[in-house]
Amino acid sequence: MKEERFTSLEELYERLKPALSTKMREMHREKMRSVTERDIWQYMCHHLWRGKNALTLGEMVNDILNTDSFTIYRGIRED
Repeated sequence: MKEERFTSLEELYERLKPALSTKMREMHREKMRSVTERDIWQYMCHHLWRGKNALTLGEMVNDILNTDSFTIYRGIRED
């Protein structure tokens, strides 16, 4: 399978946006309405993916969708 390469973080963000949007809507349903896609992105970058190398797009989508919403919310509020 062909490995995708991204030339910028913004390009990667755009590819992950559907997963970020899905997680944001899930969090809004759970009454965490102030959370944005950018908040989730920043949490993932600073807390979950920091120091990791060679993550695949699939792994990143999995991380976004399967990380506990309350864990993300607490992490966002601590930053």
